[in-house]
Amino acid sequence: MRILLIGNPNVGKSAVFSRLTGTQVIISNYSGTTVEFTKGSTVLRTGETREVIDVPGTYSLEPTCKAEEVAVSMLESMLDEGDIIVNVVDATHLERNLYLTLQLLERDIPVVVALNLWDEARHKGISIDVDRLENILGVPVVPTSALTGEGIDILMDRISGIMEDSDPEPRGGLDTASQFSIEEYRSARRFINERWSEIGRIIAEVQTISHRHHTFIDRLEDASIQPVTGLIIAILVMYLAFKAVGFIGEGLITYVFDPVFEGVVRPVVTKLGVVLGSEGFLHDLLIGHLVNGEVDFEASMGLLTTGLYVPIAMVLPYVFAFYVALSILEDVGYLPRLAVLVDNLMHALGMHGYAIIPMVLGFGCNVPAALATRILESRREKFICATMLSIGIPCMAQTAMVVGLIGRYGWQYLAIIYGTLFILWLMIGIVLNTILPGSSPPLLMEIPPYRLPHPKVLGKKVWMRIRVFLADAIPYVLLGVLFVNLLHVSGIIDSLSRVFAPFLTGFLGLPSEAIVALLMGFLRKDVAVGMLSPLGLSIRQLVVAVIVLSAYFPCAATFVVLLRELGPFDMLKSTLIMLVVAFGAGGLTNLVMSKAVPVGYVIVGLIALVAIILLVARAVRITRTRKFEG
Repeated sequence: MRILLIGNPNVGKSAVFSRLTGTQVIISNYSGTTVEFTKGSTVLRTGETREVIDVPGTYSLEPTCKAEEVAVSMLESMLDEGDIIVNVVDATHLERNLYLTLQLLERDIPVVVALNLWDEARHKGISIDVDRLENILGVPVVPTSALTGEGIDILMDRISGIMEDSDPEPRGGLDTASQFSIEEYRSARRFINERWSEIGRIIAEVQTISHRHHTFIDRLEDASIQPVTGLIIAILVMYLAFKAVGFIGEGLITYVFDPVFEGVVRPVVTKLGVVLGSEGFLHDLLIGHLVNGEVDFEASMGLLTTGLYVPIAMVLPYVFAFYVALSILEDVGYLPRLAVLVDNLMHALGMHGYAIIPMVLGFGCNVPAALATRILESRREKFICATMLSIGIPCMAQTAMVVGLIGRYGWQYLAIIYGTLFILWLMIGIVLNTILPGSSPPLLMEIPPYRLPHPKVLGKKVWMRIRVFLADAIPYVLLGVLFVNLLHVSGIIDSLSRVFAPFLTGFLGLPSEAIVALLMGFLRKDVAVGMLSPLGLSIRQLVVAVIVLSAYFPCAATFVVLLRELGPFDMLKSTLIMLVVAFGAGGLTNLVMSKAVPVGYVIVGLIALVAIILLVARAVRITRTRKFEG
C-alpha cells in the first residue's frame, strides 16, 4: 500500500510530503512546482516502511492542463492497488477545495483529509467544526500545519490505523444525516451544479467566519497587484533583491572565499607547481600558465586553479545570495503577484503571466528555468519562452563574471550590456508572437496570501539548490578547462582562429584569440566570460564579446534540458534564432561603439526591421485566414 498526496495547487502538499518523508523538496507558493511527481518513504507506527507519492496539484479530476492530466492518470492507474489517498485541503479556502474532495469520495479507495494551513485559518477568523466535517464526509479529517509540524503526528496515526486494518472501508461517503442524501448525491454527481450545491450545504454546517478588520498585510496584498502601486512595489522589490544579492555575494568573496584561496589553496598549488617542474603539459593542465611568475586564479586556466576558483569563489557567493532572495520571494508569496502584474506584458510577447517565473529563475540558473517552462500550457508558449530565456536572461554565474570583468570600467558599460539584452528580449518576444500561429491562453492562477518563511524550510530549499548548482557547475567548468587546454596543445585553436579571423576582427572587432571564449560558451558561459580577461581587450571589445556570449547559445546543461522539452526540430529553430540575433547584435554594438555608424541610424534601422517583419507576418496571417474562409 502506498500513500498518495493529492490536493489543489498551493495547499502545502509538498510541505506535508516533506514532513512525512523528511525528503528535501522544493516548496513554492506558485503553481507548477510539482509538475513532476516526487517519491519518498515514511515509517508507520508499526515500523513498516511505505512509499509516499506527491501527486501534481489539481483542482478537479477533470483535467484542464498537463499537471492535472498527470495527477488524474496517476490516480486512475492506482485505483486497484489498495493505496491510501491523503487529500491535502487548504483550510482557508475550504469551499473551493471540497470539490476535489467530493470527487475523491466517489472512488473506491481509502481517503484521509489533511486540513492544512490550520494556523492561518485561525488567524483569518475561520472556524471549522472538524468533528462535524468528519461525520459528514465519512473519512478521517485531521487539522495540520505542515510548516510548523502541527497535526502531522496525528495524521500519521490515522494513516497507520487505516493501513493496519486488514479490511479497511473502501471509501468515504457523505453522512446520510446531511440535507442531501447519499442516493440523491450518487444519482446527481455527474452534474457540477449539484456537487457545488452539496459543498454549500457542508460549508453552512461546519464553517463560521468571525469579523476581522483589514490588516496592513491585507492592504499590501491588494496593492501588490494594482497596476500603479504594484509596479512601484515590483521595482522596489527587484531593486532590493539584487542589491542584497550583490552585497552578500561581494561580502562572501572578500571576507570568506578569497582569503581561503589565498591562504590555503595558493600555497598548495604553488608547491605542486614546483614539483611538476613549473612547465610542461601536466603542469599547464593542473596549475595552468603562470602570470608574472605566479598563479592567477582567474586567468591561469588550470584544473586546480581556475577550474576551482571560478565556480566556488567567483560564482557560488552570488548564486547562494540569489537563491536566498528567490526562496524568500517564493515562500512569502510574492511571485504569483508578479505574474499577475506582468500578465499584459507577457501576452504581448506571446505568453501569459506564468512565463515570468522561468524568467526570474533564469537569473539564478537557466537549467531550472528551462525546466520551469513546463508550467506553460502550449508548445508555442514554451518555444517563445525558451528562446527569450536563452537570449536575454543571463544566469547569476555569468552575471557575477560580467560584473567582475566590466564593472571596474563603470556602470555605464554594464547598462549597455543589459540594456541591449533587454531590448533583444523584447524584440524576440514581439516578433515570435506575431510570426508564430496561435495565441496565449488567459492567466488563471491562485494567489496565496503573504506568509512568513519558515527558516528550516527556507534553509532546506537553498541547500538543495546550491547542491544542484555545485554538482552541475564544477564538472562542466573542469571539463571546459580541460577542453581548452587540449585544443591548445593539439593546435586546433590556432587553426580555428585563422578560419574565423575575418569574421571576428572584421564584423565583431574582436581578436582571433576570442574564438576560445566562444567555444567555451557552449559548455559554460561564466567561464567563457572569464577567459576574456587575459586577452587584453578594450572596453568596446569586452562589451561586444559579452553581448555575443550572453545571447548566442545556452550552456551545455541548459541545451540538454531544452532539447528534451522542445524536441530536436524546435531546438534547431531556436538555436538558429539565437545565432542570428547574437552576432547581429554584436556587430551593431561594435559599429555603434566604434562610431562607425551613428546611434540614431541603428535605432531607426532596428525599428524598420521589426516593422517589416511584423507587416510581412500580418500579411501572411491575413492570406491564410482568407484561404481558410474561402
